[in-house]
Amino acid sequence: MPELPEVEVTCRCVRRELVGRGIKRVTVRNPHLRFPVPPEIARLEGTRVEAVDRRAKYILIRSGGQTAVIHLGMTGHLSFPDPAEPPGKHDHFDLALDDGRIMRYRDPRRFGALLWTDGDPMQMRILSSLGAEPLEPGFTGEYLHQRLARSRSPVKTALMKGDIVVGVGNIYASEVLHAAGISPLRRGDQVSLEECGILVGEIRRILEDSIARGGTTIRNYAQVDGSRGAFADCLKVYGRENENCPRCGGRIQRIVQGQRSTFYCSGCQR
Repeated sequence: MPELPEVEVTCRCVRRELVGRGIKRVTVRNPHLRFPVPPEIARLEGTRVEAVDRRAKYILIRSGGQTAVIHLGMTGHLSFPDPAEPPGKHDHFDLALDDGRIMRYRDPRRFGALLWTDGDPMQMRILSSLGAEPLEPGFTGEYLHQRLARSRSPVKTALMKGDIVVGVGNIYASEVLHAAGISPLRRGDQVSLEECGILVGEIRRILEDSIARGGTTIRNYAQVDGSRGAFADCLKVYGRENENCPRCGGRIQRIVQGQRSTFYCSGCQR
């Protein structure tokens, strides 16, 4: 599933292509995604795109006082194909632009979402309860320690829930905990203030590095132009069960937490 770096890379590409462009036509071929596509999305026709932002793993296209909210789910992908290219079976949504190009949303598994609002998108139910953005100044060691102090869940589970910090999905949660030397089995309320400071720094460093490398392609994710995300080549523990830990030489283990695979080194993650 695309995590914050993959969504941020997609958002930046879409922003370059859409901002300032008029929306000539909205075509919804399949309204049955994770949530029903609201028919009001057609009101975007005749408006001009003012901004493209990201909140957590959602892409917000603001146009004419309205906002289209896109979540890529597990297999969603945005692209700008040749307008003459006929849509495929899994191409569910097009924005036709005033310069003749189109933005197309493809999603074979249909776990993604396309929503709409003419109000403040941050007040939408899906966005209003989200935690801190990990790349913004408000995400500090003090903030993280305060929030984790209330959690008796394993720290990896707490990081992934999204109500404390957003966008740290399964791949990056394993990676940042390894980089910080913190066991994913530790309870959130057992992580010290000093460790939270280290964890915040590693979350920022790893997410920013992944963004710079175009994200991480494990299976389905591709950048807007179809290229893979190169951060997969930099993973230290994720997907490396039984390999040697690059820091201490111990054996990388895989366990299951919350029905997701966790990779860690018991030798240097305490």
